[in-house]
This record gives sequence, C-alpha cells and structure tokens, in this order.
Amino acid sequence: MQPGLKTRLDYDDYAAIPADGRRWELLDGEPHVSPAPSPLHQRLVGSLFVAFREHFRRPAEVFVSPIDVILTPHDVLQPDLVVVADPAQVSARGIEGPPLLVVEVLSPTTAAYDRTMKARRFAALGVPHLWLVDPDARRIECHRREGADYRLVVSTDAPDTLAHPDFPTLAIPLAPLWE
Repeated sequence: MQPGLKTRLDYDDYAAIPADGRRWELLDGEPHVSPAPSPLHQRLVGSLFVAFREHFRRPAEVFVSPIDVILTPHDVLQPDLVVVADPAQVSARGIEGPPLLVVEVLSPTTAAYDRTMKARRFAALGVPHLWLVDPDARRIECHRREGADYRLVVSTDAPDTLAHPDFPTLAIPLAPLWE
C-alpha cells in the first residue's frame, strides 16, 4: 500500500464521488456500488411508499431512494425506503442517524449483501426495523433489532396481508404489490 492512501473512506470522500448514475454506499468505510434497479423493484418500492405514506403521519416522514442515511462518518447507506420518526434527523445532507425503519427490495445482484453485511451494519448502528422484500418469493420479511442483531418478527407471502405487531394499524395486502 502506498503511504498516504486512505484505507477507510468517510463521508467527505463519499460526497466527492462524481455523479456517474450508479448507487454508491459506504459500509464501514468501504465503497459499494449497485446497478440500477429493475422495473419490478421500482414498482414494489413505489407501492410500499404509498402504503407507508398513508400510514406514517407527521412528524414521521417516508423517503424513497436515493437518499443518504448517514449512520457514522464511515457508513452512508441508501436503503430503498426509509421511515424517519424524528424530524430532527432530516438534514440538508440526508438522514442523520438511525431511522425507525429501512426497507430493502432484494435483487439477484444485491440479495446476499443486503441480507448479511448491510443488515449487520444497520443492526449494529441502531436501526430498529429492517424489512426485506423478496420479489421472487413474493414475500416480505420484517426484522426487529434485538441487541446487536435482527430477529425475524413477521414473514408474509403474497396473497396474504402483512400485519406487524409494532405497527398494529398498518396492514399491507401483498397480492396487489405483484400485480
């Protein structure tokens, strides 16, 4: 390694990445890039965004990617959907600190990364809820942070309706998501 080269990137390095149309993230100081999402991925994100906007009222706010979730100077992630309960977390840069809920729609190129490395980082840095949407299985898995890890709380397949004990008035029929 050459002297003077950074081995762990931070937010300033991330912000200096030229806009190239790709989705960049920092995970514990290491850059990761994802290809553009598929149309099905975007349909699912859009439908869930509408359901969340109907459910989560001010002061909570729902955001759709791309939006930076800045968890530490070395962890800048872009989940597909973000629910912020505390308006003070919303800054000119993005979401500062752990939001209430993040949603990742899995794709063949990101599923392993989203389920392992990214999920572990979200849990370690205090994100209370992680939902994983599996388009191929037509399933939503809802995980709740317990300690430094996530525990599966609810797993619902289409055509059933998703109900979550932590959000008792939220009910999402899954069949229409895949229509």
